[in-house]
Amino acid sequence: MVYFNVGSSPLKVSGIGFGCMSLPEDEKSAIPVLHKAIELGINYLDTADIYNDGINELIIGKAIKGKRDNVVLASKAGNVRRPDGGLDWNPTKQHILSSIEGSLERLQTDRIDLYQLHGGTIQDNIDETFEAFELLKQQGKIRYYGISSIRPNVIKEYIKKSSIVSVMTQYSLLDRRPEEVTLELLHQNNIGVLVRGSVAQGLLINKVAKPYLDFSVEDVAKMARAVNKLSGKERTATQTAIKYVFHQKAVTSAVVGMRTLEQVEEAVNAVNVADLTTSELEMLKNTLRPNIYKEHR
Repeated sequence: MVYFNVGSSPLKVSGIGFGCMSLPEDEKSAIPVLHKAIELGINYLDTADIYNDGINELIIGKAIKGKRDNVVLASKAGNVRRPDGGLDWNPTKQHILSSIEGSLERLQTDRIDLYQLHGGTIQDNIDETFEAFELLKQQGKIRYYGISSIRPNVIKEYIKKSSIVSVMTQYSLLDRRPEEVTLELLHQNNIGVLVRGSVAQGLLINKVAKPYLDFSVEDVAKMARAVNKLSGKERTATQTAIKYVFHQKAVTSAVVGMRTLEQVEEAVNAVNVADLTTSELEMLKNTLRPNIYKEHR
């Protein structure tokens, strides 16, 4: 495994992170997968208070007993589950200070290494939000903070106003929007990029093609064929998709969803397979036009 600092922080995280939202809901199935990941060198575990309404954090808390010092633990706050199952957005200081108490209890820890705002809009009171994170740092309940966002206008404001060390953002061959502005901006400001969605919900590897963002079914199928063309005995389709996001120097960790021991091994081995060549990268990039942000600019 390879490890990189998260932005300007001393946090060192594995090049392959564990996106824990995908974990089985049954702890007897989930905990062995987490233990395998840690055994193979994955030390970045990413969860959120709303994942399975807190059960995800409970499972992780049990899994890391006796292993806490070996992992970089990340969680998120800002969403509130409604009785009808939907979500309301609440980035207020009061909500963030309240939310962390539940996360700490479920995770059975006294600190969260990287606490992230789980979204964000340009209409938010950003000053109030990052004041909450700064207070949590002073209290020792978190070590560092970041945001999870795909919105360039929100990311730019947090860069200006706060001390974020990371941005978790969606990025893949089917979502190249970050290439337009945000990846280079974050790199210039020494802010770590944690990539989610590198396999685009499985559409790049094994899922039946369907519309994705502004791409048609035919577009998605075309890109999946291109990925599979570069895959074989030496590199699986999953590893090809992960290698694509890593060609960007801004990327700190590809945070991958994994449900089985086999998926863990495949993702971990992505750091060992050959990088994409210049010609392979060009072939992938030329398969479809790059998409760009139409909103939140």
